[in-house]
Amino acid sequence: MSVKTINTDELRRKFQEEGLILQGCGGDPQEWVDGINEMFTNEGILLNGTKFQNCSVFEHDGRTCILYPFGEEVDVNIGKLAMWRLQTRSNFGGVWLSDFVENELGGYFTPEQQPVRKPDCPLIGQNGNIFNLMAIASRTLDENGMEAEAKEMRERIHGADSYYKALDIIGEYVNITSVDDGMDDSDFDEDEEEMNEMTLGGM
Repeated sequence: MSVKTINTDELRRKFQEEGLILQGCGGDPQEWVDGINEMFTNEGILLNGTKFQNCSVFEHDGRTCILYPFGEEVDVNIGKLAMWRLQTRSNFGGVWLSDFVENELGGYFTPEQQPVRKPDCPLIGQNGNIFNLMAIASRTLDENGMEAEAKEMRERIHGADSYYKALDIIGEYVNITSVDDGMDDSDFDEDEEEMNEMTLGGM
């Protein structure tokens, strides 16, 4: 249950998501997450043995902040949390994610404003099997908070009718880089014959 470092632009992409942001969280972010989970459990804010997961840390106006997202895996007594937030505002700077984005960051990105995001993904020099490349690219997208894009990419690859079409699809979602600067695109050719014998649309 590691804490991921993000930037504020990623918060502006979290439209229709909600969570609690605490401000001024100096020190080890994991200790903050563990401490808040324990405190909220003891105070009856976290229910049924659930805990905040997939928390993120970011910097804003010289302050270290942590986002505790309201994901499906967490059962929160929102009434108690709202009271706790008001009572401890001077200590923790607690604010809802949606309010923070609107008041501190200028609002959520519109579809037209959404930056094109293609995280670097070291595929050149890997085993060229398309299933392996798809798995690496999918993991890269997941690690960059792009789970929906990862799912969409996998579905499109499953419908591809050739190795190179599948590779082109991967390239639409990630920047294909090399695991070794000395390698080039010819490394993908190693498994071309084998992959062309496979029916990708039947995967």
